[in-house]
Amino acid sequence: MPEDLASTGIQPDQAAPPATEPVVVFEDVSITFDVKPVLQNISFVVQRGETRIILGPSGGGKSVLMKLANGLIRPDAGTIHIFGEDITAMSETDLYKLRARIGMVFQESALFDSLSVEDNVAFRLHEEHVPEEEAHARVVEALKFVELEQTIDKFPSELSGGMKRRVSIARAIVSNPDLILYDSPTGGLDPITSTTIIDLVIKQRDVTQTTSLLITHRLQDAFMLARNRFNPATGKVELIPNNGIDDSTKFLVLNEGKIVFDGNTRELVHTTDPWLKEFIS
Repeated sequence: MPEDLASTGIQPDQAAPPATEPVVVFEDVSITFDVKPVLQNISFVVQRGETRIILGPSGGGKSVLMKLANGLIRPDAGTIHIFGEDITAMSETDLYKLRARIGMVFQESALFDSLSVEDNVAFRLHEEHVPEEEAHARVVEALKFVELEQTIDKFPSELSGGMKRRVSIARAIVSNPDLILYDSPTGGLDPITSTTIIDLVIKQRDVTQTTSLLITHRLQDAFMLARNRFNPATGKVELIPNNGIDDSTKFLVLNEGKIVFDGNTRELVHTTDPWLKEFIS
């Protein structure tokens, strides 16, 4: 195992899909709520190891897209393939099994108030009947990754908003997922705490190369992801030298339920589209 992986306590997933197979594929996906089109003819591909940042104005369909990717809702038209499987035609039983390979970080953390931090993080492990000793060790490793191992015996009511979000990340990564879905992980947080959360997303991206979809309403978070990387030698997130960018981080911009941009950071920054130029300015 590479030294930087071993030092984090995060283990590579032996059941990961082949490197040549896309992890997420949307093909002409549309969905309507109450006769109002929410997403229209959405098509994009997320390759293994890629972090795809989803941007766009409020009400543009970002959260709906995330729910579709997790199989929580089904489209009216089109197909969605996750790990090569068509989830639009999948039974609830098979969807449940597939979600075991997906980590989810919700905007409001979605922790169980009646459970300790340890039991929150271990929730999926308990569902999978992982032996208690192994589950405890994996929870400790995940909490160390988000620098919150000292909170293991606390309850959510004893944590700040930022700490809850970090526990939510620990819960998402404890099962070594092949795909992580971040639904506005910095929403409602102050700028300093938001930076801490994005640092953790960068660390997760660079240490494990886990494929990710991330919604954000904060352009500064998006460009921080694109322009920084985790340095295992220092244990810190640092700006990429010479105005460099992370090639594994790409963008998908939605507006009024349609894709208006799908590409890399350089293409987004140098766009000539008037709407996009105003949006990112």
